[in-house]
Amino acid sequence: MDIYLYLCLFDGGSIMKEYYKQIAFYSVGLLSAAILTLVAYILTQIHVNSYHEVIPHAVLIPSVLILAFLQMCVQLVFFLHITNKSSRWNVVFFLMTFGGVLVIIIASVWIMYHLNYNMTPVQINQYIQDQSGL
Repeated sequence: MDIYLYLCLFDGGSIMKEYYKQIAFYSVGLLSAAILTLVAYILTQIHVNSYHEVIPHAVLIPSVLILAFLQMCVQLVFFLHITNKSSRWNVVFFLMTFGGVLVIIIASVWIMYHLNYNMTPVQINQYIQDQSGL
C-alpha cells in the first residue's frame, strides 16, 4: 500500500474528507428521491383505497405532477450534476435531449389522437375482422 494512501486513510486527510463530502451529497440525493417517490406512492394509494373520495382527482394529478417535477430536479442536481457550475455543453446536450423526447411524446399523442379521430366504427370493425382472420 502506498504510504500517502495509508496516511490519508488513518489520518483523515484531504482525500478522505472529499470522499465523505461526496458520500453525504449522494446520500442526501438518494434520501430526497426516495422520500418524493414514497410521498407520491402514498398519495396514490390513499386515493385508490378510499375509492377516490379522500383525495379527489383534481388534487391528486397536480400534486403527483409537482412531485415528479421535484424528483426530476433532484435527479438533475444530485446525480447528473447539472448545476450553475456545470459546463455549458452539459446543459446544451441535456436541453437538446429533453427537446427531442418532448417532440417524440407530442408527435405520438398527436398521431394517436388523429388515428382515433379519422377511423369510423365501421373501419375499426373491418380492421379487427381482417386481423383475426374471420
